[in-house]
Amino acid sequence: KSPAAAPRLTWLALFAVLTAGFGPVQGLAEPARFELDPEHLTIAFLVEHIGYAKTLGVFRKATGHFSLDEKSGELSDVRIVVDSASVDTAHAARDEHLRKADFLDVRRFPAMVFTAKSARRSGERSYLIDGELELLGRKRPLRLEATLNKLDRYPIGPPLLKPFVAGASARGRFKRSEFGMNYGVVDGLVGDEVELIIELEAQRK
Repeated sequence: KSPAAAPRLTWLALFAVLTAGFGPVQGLAEPARFELDPEHLTIAFLVEHIGYAKTLGVFRKATGHFSLDEKSGELSDVRIVVDSASVDTAHAARDEHLRKADFLDVRRFPAMVFTAKSARRSGERSYLIDGELELLGRKRPLRLEATLNKLDRYPIGPPLLKPFVAGASARGRFKRSEFGMNYGVVDGLVGDEVELIIELEAQRK
């Protein structure tokens, strides 16, 4: 053996010892974290108004994230924080009422929070996310039915700066009276059931 080969063999042996038992490199991969893109986010709701029709409202400000294993499709660590005061139903007087103690009580409870540790697959691209909604200081179970619409590099922007984006839709329902929001429920002026509509894009970090 040449003198130059000995150091090389020594380094190879050291590498073999250090990496023994760690398995293939892909085994070290972890789910990627995706953060909600506020410019491509819709969090909306529908509530009956005296039984005539449903009023549509949106929340203009929210943040959040989730983790997604792009190979297995496993979804976990879901968290969405909604700014309660950002409610908008395209009616100024109604929005001001919604911010008061009869409804969202934004001074005492400035945020609504949905969290879920994990989700289970219900189809190739669909999920059942059984989590918890915190509203008005109370926590109650909430299920979201979600669909992963697209997972790909964004087609818009400079080639080297295009983010990897996940796009999804989710729907859910809950009764606001379960959180102590009882205004208009007994007399039927405002519906008890709230339909949630979530459309989002999230960028991989």
